[in-house]
Amino acid sequence: MSIIILAIESSCDDTSAAVIKDGVILSNCVANQEIHKLYGGVVPEAASRAHQINIVPVVDTAIQQAGINKEDLSAVAFTRGPGLIGSLLVGVSFAKSFAMSLNIPMVEVNHMQAHILAHFAEDPKPPFPFLCLTVSGGHTQIVKVTNHLEMELLGSTIDDAAGEAFDKTGKLLGLDYPAGPLIDKYAQLGKPVFEFTEPKVGELEFSFSGLKTAILYFLRKKIKENPNFIEENLNDICASVQYRIVSILLKKFKVAADKTEIKHLAIAGGVSANSALRNGLEEMGKEMGWETYIPRFEYCTDNAAMIAVTGYFKYLKKEFVGQDVVPVARWNV
Repeated sequence: MSIIILAIESSCDDTSAAVIKDGVILSNCVANQEIHKLYGGVVPEAASRAHQINIVPVVDTAIQQAGINKEDLSAVAFTRGPGLIGSLLVGVSFAKSFAMSLNIPMVEVNHMQAHILAHFAEDPKPPFPFLCLTVSGGHTQIVKVTNHLEMELLGSTIDDAAGEAFDKTGKLLGLDYPAGPLIDKYAQLGKPVFEFTEPKVGELEFSFSGLKTAILYFLRKKIKENPNFIEENLNDICASVQYRIVSILLKKFKVAADKTEIKHLAIAGGVSANSALRNGLEEMGKEMGWETYIPRFEYCTDNAAMIAVTGYFKYLKKEFVGQDVVPVARWNV
């Protein structure tokens, strides 16, 4: 009998549902929330309310696109954490009710583990062991992946994540939220002519709070000298900020590869959609003799397909949870 799983992702501001059958993704639907652009960042209360509106039609669409009936489902997988507690609560509550109504088991999924396992949504799939640089708005981590469900955290940020550095810079530059894609776009039109120092932290640790402060002071000084500095130098500013963030990420990733002697390297998470990071990893891979793995854009940002893949492997191990499960804002890999 086939294993068919409905997956729910609601950790932040995207409501997503997907269906997987015997390890093959049949559908992957996402509803975005435009309201947060008005505030320059995600508003937790607004996000949770929007999830309540979106979750039923998104799930219905995912089931229809998969060409199945809800009675065909073997289980429901859902993001338990980490994430915004109000957003997670909507997804977890829906999953519990849906599973109870069909009398099928539930599978809890760690959002960050799912980002890594997004690489198994389609070919080419990295062999074990491999290293994964997981970069998003809330996390920056280097993880050693031994098998689908066994992972070791080698290094992470001691303060802010790389995605936060992009978003904070975008806010300072007057760009819409999310700023990452816009900075990437403008950076491709400019050159990294402005110097930002690299934070001094542990060998496999990251730090981006100091970089954010350095960018703030740099812009204040330049605007005081020339009120039109941002408008006149937007492309070069974006290129310079992006260059420094990506160089920090890739330098640490290389250290991890050298220490572990692992030759298969992957990236995951929302920031892995950044063109400079993708190109930089490919170039470094060719130079170092690595095999590199970069997911398609739709599997970089928050999506339920990655939850479905993780749920599938946990289903095979019969790792189910009961109706007493609750969401968690923090949850290590």
